[in-house]
Amino acid sequence: MQDEYRTVARAGTHETEVNRSRFLCALAPAATEQEAQEFVAAVRKEHADATHNCWAYVIGADAGTQRASDDGEPGGTAGVPMLQMLLRRDMRYVVAVVTRYYGGVKLGAGGLIRAYGGAVGEALDTLGTLTRRRFRLATVTVDHQRAGKVQNDLRATGREVRDVRYGEAVTIEIGLPDADVPAFRAWLADATAGTAGLELGGEAYGDA
Repeated sequence: MQDEYRTVARAGTHETEVNRSRFLCALAPAATEQEAQEFVAAVRKEHADATHNCWAYVIGADAGTQRASDDGEPGGTAGVPMLQMLLRRDMRYVVAVVTRYYGGVKLGAGGLIRAYGGAVGEALDTLGTLTRRRFRLATVTVDHQRAGKVQNDLRATGREVRDVRYGEAVTIEIGLPDADVPAFRAWLADATAGTAGLELGGEAYGDA
């Protein structure tokens, strides 16, 4: 698994103009390929009168799913440069649609490649990106007497407390970078006089 990846902070649109052609780049986070395709369909519907609605998306932390479409532009001049820009910026779980309204001046293959790739790059800069890091899910089991202090200490040291459940004992679910596990185990033993349990679970991604 990748240690980290970047994605868009929010959905949004950024417009640029090249030789009187308008290029509107719509970006959105997409957790699945279906979400990406639904976003493409929504933008195409909104801009049904546009000359082209070219798109690209990257799904998976390892960029396992990559798709792009030139939507009638000369082959390789729109969707591919858009996809390359997303990959160059380490973007994942993201979909981009660039809508072009033709302005009467032909841009040529090189001009199109720069315009479509540039529209995505500018939109990423304008809308902002965020980094998501891989972490290990871990469950701390502690008695009721110590639970409050442990929770406070976890939050004070910047640990993400994801869930707290109260039963015979208190279970606190947190996220830990793999590299921090040995030090955290030692801290927990020290903080609870060795009475707390720590169980490691699967891996997930969270905001860095």
